[in-house]
Amino acid sequence: MRRKSLEVKIGNVLMGANHPVVIQSMTNTDTADIESSLQQVVALADAGSELVRLTVNVEAAALAIPHIKEKLLAKGYTTPIIGDFHYNGHTLLTKVPACAEALDKYRINPGNVGFGETHDKNFKQMIEVALKYDKPVRIGVNWGSLDQSILNRLMDENGRSKKPKSAEEIMVDALCESALTSAKMAHEYGLSPNKIVISVKMSHVQDVIKAYTLLASQCDYALHVGLTEAGMGTKGAVASTAALANLLQNGIGDTIRVSLTPAPDGDRTEEVRVCQLILQALGQRQFQPSVTACPGCGRTTNTLFQEMTQEMEQFFKEKMPVWKKQGLKGVETLKIAVMGCIVNGPGESKQADIGISLPGSGENPKAPVFIDGQKVTTLEGPQMMMTFKKMVEDYVQQKFGN
Repeated sequence: MRRKSLEVKIGNVLMGANHPVVIQSMTNTDTADIESSLQQVVALADAGSELVRLTVNVEAAALAIPHIKEKLLAKGYTTPIIGDFHYNGHTLLTKVPACAEALDKYRINPGNVGFGETHDKNFKQMIEVALKYDKPVRIGVNWGSLDQSILNRLMDENGRSKKPKSAEEIMVDALCESALTSAKMAHEYGLSPNKIVISVKMSHVQDVIKAYTLLASQCDYALHVGLTEAGMGTKGAVASTAALANLLQNGIGDTIRVSLTPAPDGDRTEEVRVCQLILQALGQRQFQPSVTACPGCGRTTNTLFQEMTQEMEQFFKEKMPVWKKQGLKGVETLKIAVMGCIVNGPGESKQADIGISLPGSGENPKAPVFIDGQKVTTLEGPQMMMTFKKMVEDYVQQKFGN
């Protein structure tokens, strides 16, 4: 069951409450470079990122934000953009009001807005700007920049306890206390709870699960969920999936990010795709038709079904924008099966909307096709792939065209 959280509006995006889990990402360009930042925001939005965050660390970056927003709107993109502030956010938001107004949300890290009285003064200054421009705020606590005064106090208290906790447990407690204390302060300064999103990010899967589970039990704020540094490639995708799947399955999380380290000159949109795959695998959202395919074994003629599976994935990637423009609602729920031999091929193909059971090694070189559980034809020869794609296209138009 989905955890009950407050609804938050970020630009034109609604999250929390009963709304679908929202996907977000972050640019890695120099924000002051308007054109490169614009291009990456567009690429992330096209990939499916529903919120995009940009670093605002210097005055040049703050000055660039209104231009980026203006150019996005001119291109027809209404994707909300978020300003990521550390250390000097209070100064930049005050000094460059056009930046404060153009952004759809501010991200504040309470661990680095100052210390003691300076912390409270700087934090209040950012909240006052949010109030002035009616902007929501994410209070994002990271274990790498945690307020050390909170951590040290909890460590001291724990040292005097008759049943002391582990250092990891104290770290989790400190993260949650920092987030909730800061949220309470923001509320006292006038910010409505439905303008507040909080997060408590760590790098280790079990710690993230513990932290968000504790946080979710103590508040009804909307939660941004993810690992703070997941890593590169498969390792990062697996770590993020392990953490997010656990939390989302337990109803925790209103917006997510998979913080992948891209390869040099790598595709930043990969992390958006991983978010989509996680939500789709959990059955929480659908983004494009799913292709079921067997892993292959000694029975399969590997190149045939592997190539066909790959072609179908690419086919849907190219067709989805076209189908969306045609207004084909629900097409993302389509289920396709591309199986490699007779063992599970017919059965899996019958379970899909449309499936093909390719011949394995030693089998008759023909491929039965099933639509809605019924065998409709048998394909063979070099035109098999082209014919199957045409059958899928016809099925889509017939089922979702009206």
